Amino acid sequence: MNRAILFDCDSTLSTIEGIDVLAEQAGVVDQVVPLTTAAMDGRLKLEDAYAARLDLIRPDAAAIEALGQRYIDTRVEGACKAVAALRALGWQVHVVSGGIRQAVLALARHLGVPDERVHAVDLQFDAAGAYAGFDRSSPLARSGGKAEVCRVVLGEVDSVVMVGDGITDLEAGDAGATVIGFGGVVRRDIVARRAHHFIDRADLREVVKLVATPEEFDRVDLLLR
Repeated sequence: MNRAILFDCDSTLSTIEGIDVLAEQAGVVDQVVPLTTAAMDGRLKLEDAYAARLDLIRPDAAAIEALGQRYIDTRVEGACKAVAALRALGWQVHVVSGGIRQAVLALARHLGVPDERVHAVDLQFDAAGAYAGFDRSSPLARSGGKAEVCRVVLGEVDSVVMVGDGITDLEAGDAGATVIGFGGVVRRDIVARRAHHFIDRADLREVVKLVATPEEFDRVDLLLR
């Protein structure tokens, strides 16, 4: 059986919210953080928040490169081991994020996730590396985008699991995925209520415990230690 598992990035694979880190560096955190929180809690449509935040921050290429390293430095406990174990069991591992693809790629590569399985929003820069916009055609820059990506992945495999902390991760359930809410970094009550499963502990090895059979777990036990 072909299986895929999709991880959110911010507050799931990493303890940070990348857009908020960029906002702090740009000195606009007070305007940006409320937009991020409202979008993740479901009080504001993602598409309404996305362009507004980037227009405020206008991150350059150097800032995005630094954010990629910050993601690596702040990866959640057990992330590398969980991904290695899941891949050893034959799972397709994807990263699905409304974050900035160039930065998310850095973390995904560190975890061993192939570039073609990283789904996020590309930023555009001019020849000097200044911010020049983002890929407005990306489904992940709007509400319902994770469900769209999930449907594409489901066309290639038999079953899909989505792991994430936010309201947008619940969208994957509408596309047929099993949703594991991750509250190890930020606990959102709506996610705890609506996800098929919920993890409170800040350790991504808990995901393997949920999706692996006892026999499979025994096979990868050493990878998880």
